[in-house]
Amino acid sequence: MILKVRKSKASGRIMIPGSKSHTIRALFLGALAQGKSEIRRPLISSDALSAVEACRALGAKIDHFEDRYVIEGFGANPKTPSDVVNVGNSGTTLRFGVMTAALGEGYSVFTGDSQIRKRPLAPLLSAIRNLGGQAFSTRDNGMAPVVIKGRLKGGSTDIDSVTSQYLSSILINAPVIESDTEVNVTRLNERPYVDMTMWWLDKQGIKYENHDYKTFYIKGAQSYNPFNVTIPGDFSSACFFAVLAAISGEEFILDNLDMTDPQGDKEVFTMLEDMGAKVRTQEGSIIIKGDKLIGREIDMNAIPDALPIMAVAGCFAEGETRLVNVPQARLKETDRIHVMCEQLTAMGADIEELEDGLVIRRSRLKGCRVDGCHDHRVVMALAVAGLNADGETIIDTAEAINVTFPDFVGLMSKSGADMNLCS
Repeated sequence: MILKVRKSKASGRIMIPGSKSHTIRALFLGALAQGKSEIRRPLISSDALSAVEACRALGAKIDHFEDRYVIEGFGANPKTPSDVVNVGNSGTTLRFGVMTAALGEGYSVFTGDSQIRKRPLAPLLSAIRNLGGQAFSTRDNGMAPVVIKGRLKGGSTDIDSVTSQYLSSILINAPVIESDTEVNVTRLNERPYVDMTMWWLDKQGIKYENHDYKTFYIKGAQSYNPFNVTIPGDFSSACFFAVLAAISGEEFILDNLDMTDPQGDKEVFTMLEDMGAKVRTQEGSIIIKGDKLIGREIDMNAIPDALPIMAVAGCFAEGETRLVNVPQARLKETDRIHVMCEQLTAMGADIEELEDGLVIRRSRLKGCRVDGCHDHRVVMALAVAGLNADGETIIDTAEAINVTFPDFVGLMSKSGADMNLCS
């Protein structure tokens, strides 16, 4: 599909959908609990549905009602899937799922779409082997498809957590292993996502020790309890409206957001405020209004998902904006550093690629045909750029939006954006 975007003003009040990261964590914790859990206002998107299907394949019973999931878990005993588990485009589901599968006795096979089959998994496969399971890549390249067999026994492992999902996967699954687990973290990117995982562990009363994110000790033979939870709003989705307000001078009231939530992408609001936008909070909402933006150097290591949309913000800030210390952005659905440099250059941006980020200078963007590269965050970032570029912008592979934010085009259109999704 293509997304056609023309320069236009958008503003208003938006109900931000539930967090993808919280939704997937809730699904896996519900699957690992013994009994029924209720997950209210979850994100319903391709990635979230991939997590639902993976948990079902491992033995969880999940009923989907209009605004909630009811999940009956399998505790510490997942079943052997009857077929290959296809996680679609969901890297989180793949990384969490392989560790959960290793709790069981049989062989499980995990794969995904073409992007998933290019994303690294080797450090987590090594950790599974170190903790007593079996894990190998069918192509011997450290990527899906992978074959997993348990049972995990616990013990000690190192983990090079170039993506936080490796460490989060171990933290989620290790408590139900029979013996204790020690994890030595040789590198950790995206720390707020680990904080989010620990937030869930703390709510469950799980016993673990965190020694300055360098070493974790997780007590074995624990169990998860059934729970009822309402999923917080997704700051990653909110960022697109926040940047749109900041660069256009318009105002958005973004509901269903809580600044005390551990999601890392809430820092985008602080970054935009530091650049010159007007930001204020009220209970459950954030109000952001655009003003003159000034470029800054911004360390993006903790929030790599925000790189595409912050690159767009940099095009409209005076002076130079440097997005740095985020080399792992090259390992997402696409090499987001290269893709955003290439596509914004096509629109007329003064932008250059660094090994670990981007340098952007104030630019006058012009609409043209650009490639979303089947990456949901790239498509949405280019759409925001198109709303502030002269002429018409046509974005290919726009169906990728469904991975995390199916309502994006509808909510933008209702706010006044000239934006149309076409076959």
